[in-house]
Amino acid sequence: MSEAQFYTFFTGGLGLLIAAALMIAWQLWRIRDEERDGAISALDGVSHEMRINLQRFVNEIAQLVETREAGPDVLLPVQHPQLDGVNASLIKTNRNAIAVIGATYQELEARKMALRAALAQKRDLTPSLDDAMDATINGIATLYMWEEHAGVRPAEAGTVRSWHVRDWMKAHGFAASSFPGMHLRDEVVERLRQYGLHLTPRPLTHTAHEYYSMQYDRKADPRAPFWKRKPKSEEVMSVAVADEAADFMEDDMDSGFEEAVYGDSPTPSEEVDAALAEIEAMDDDLPDEEDAFSDEDSDANRLPN
Repeated sequence: MSEAQFYTFFTGGLGLLIAAALMIAWQLWRIRDEERDGAISALDGVSHEMRINLQRFVNEIAQLVETREAGPDVLLPVQHPQLDGVNASLIKTNRNAIAVIGATYQELEARKMALRAALAQKRDLTPSLDDAMDATINGIATLYMWEEHAGVRPAEAGTVRSWHVRDWMKAHGFAASSFPGMHLRDEVVERLRQYGLHLTPRPLTHTAHEYYSMQYDRKADPRAPFWKRKPKSEEVMSVAVADEAADFMEDDMDSGFEEAVYGDSPTPSEEVDAALAEIEAMDDDLPDEEDAFSDEDSDANRLPN
């Protein structure tokens, strides 16, 4: 093999090696992209599956409330193949949220079994219906945290407007009047708040009168609205009494000192009053300024005899 043939063989082999490496990398990237799309689709399927189960349960409860004589076959079993597939696969996701969804399904199935037993035995459905409604509210709250906040803990989701939760429920078909005698959207908002989600605005705990009455202290303006002050504490009352007693003692000492020094003679204040009265009397005896000026003018204009 000549040198030219060797270099040709070497260059061709190196080119084939580079092409093979590029093909392998492209295949690996394609497989990874497909796995990512499959994981996203599977997680979206978990949301869709749970939403369908919850909507079905809401309709079943509404039907039982309207017709108490329905049979156990009204309640369909809860199926969640998407969730089972995610649990069986190695999809990278929030496993804590997946566990919460699984526990929610178990609660829904338990409430359905209780309703089936009550229907089969012809017992009162009110307690079982209340438990089923409560489980449905928990399920909707869990679905909201899964879809909107990736299943994080409610305390870690930050601050959320309550209207965002209501709009989400409206978009998913959860009507406010789905349950009789209950506002479903308000109940879900309150349940999320109980779980630790920071929802704004916060509910009012005081009326305007109570709130503004709490803001006034003992130094508030007595002519302000509501005209209320906080009661003085014992320490403040004791200090005030001591100050009044000290002022009273100082007044007694001043009056006793004046009597001891001056006796029956007038006090300095009386002497000042007498001096002012004499000055006023002297001012009354003096001629007026207008008369004085008129006399001076007449004397200046008078011709000599």
